[in-house]
Amino acid sequence: MRRVVVTGMAAISPIGSDWKTISRNLNACNTGIKYMQDWECYNEMITRLGAPVNNFKKPKHFSRKQVRSMGRVALMATVATETALKDSQLLNDPIISDGRMGVGYGSSTGSTEAVKDFGNMLLNNSSVHLNANTYLKMMSHTAAVNIGVFFGLKGRIIPTSSACTSGSQGIGFSYEAIKYGHQDLMVAGGAEELCPTEAAVFDTLFATSTRNHEPNLTPRPFDKDRDGLVIGEGAATLILEERNHALKRGATIYAEIVGFGCNSDGSHVTRPQADTMHRAMEIALHQSGLEPQSIGYVSAHGTATDQGDVAESHATNRLLGSNIPISALKSFTGHTLGACGALEAVVAINMMNESWFHGTANLENVDPNCAELDYLDSTGRKIETDCIMSNNFAFGGINTSLIFVKAE
Repeated sequence: MRRVVVTGMAAISPIGSDWKTISRNLNACNTGIKYMQDWECYNEMITRLGAPVNNFKKPKHFSRKQVRSMGRVALMATVATETALKDSQLLNDPIISDGRMGVGYGSSTGSTEAVKDFGNMLLNNSSVHLNANTYLKMMSHTAAVNIGVFFGLKGRIIPTSSACTSGSQGIGFSYEAIKYGHQDLMVAGGAEELCPTEAAVFDTLFATSTRNHEPNLTPRPFDKDRDGLVIGEGAATLILEERNHALKRGATIYAEIVGFGCNSDGSHVTRPQADTMHRAMEIALHQSGLEPQSIGYVSAHGTATDQGDVAESHATNRLLGSNIPISALKSFTGHTLGACGALEAVVAINMMNESWFHGTANLENVDPNCAELDYLDSTGRKIETDCIMSNNFAFGGINTSLIFVKAE
């Protein structure tokens, strides 16, 4: 089997769009959670909290023709990908457009404005706002397709639209495409744009935080006083490459992917299952050939929901024991849905390479119903480790686990 490494990374998030800014906010425990005044018009929706990406604009060098099929989610994905390709020294290199590079990328859905335009047609019998690009902005694979077209990529396109595991499946399926010889390089990741409908989905499940006037105190993953999640947005891209290919061209290698586990609960669409979460982690660990004690840190899914945190903690404890350090990025960025798996992977890899790991914002008193683990509080911690695990779990009972190790 071929080995797969990470040679480029980039992220756009509510706490920054470059590692220096993101790291500074993590160290200072500054979250991106805001009161969303624009949502006050939705009378029946209880939550008013979101985590937007502020000041994101179309880059000046992106022409109107290039972006006409992009809504916000596809544009963020494309900008993150351009930055990651620059980071990998592959932007404008002919090898990315000769069929050797593919795309594995996901989002929960397309862009809100395009959805509204189709909704207007169905509700009001009016097609006034529809045009040839409306569906291209709305479709669930808009990010993957627009990335491929923008950069002229001619390899396989693997669109992953699986809610909270869209980004991690994008990485995992891209890893497999290279590992089994189908591609030499892959653009991998996920994106999501902030949309009130996504907050409303969790609102109907009584799973959103309602601390509307205390945005700095929520969400609180694993805390006994948590009251639900906050929806966020962003994009993150990893450039994956066959190891010998990367070494031959002298690429910087940030990490190697050594394990990917993916399965489904097969029981309930929205109720998390600790047994199958555990099995996904176990698959990744077995694939890596590592022992449980080799894992030095876990990037938790950690949504701050009642059932999710408890199930995840018990699954983690069962496989890795009670001493494993763990924290949740969603306490800073909110739940970025399709982006979260990729965003959390980028952050975790950078932290592994710097030997400092963020804590969980607002974690003060661990819920006694959660399993015993080494929960990192908001101050974070210096940890020397060569191996990390990143886990995500989604609606539909989809579970993913990724294992990264430091470059040799």
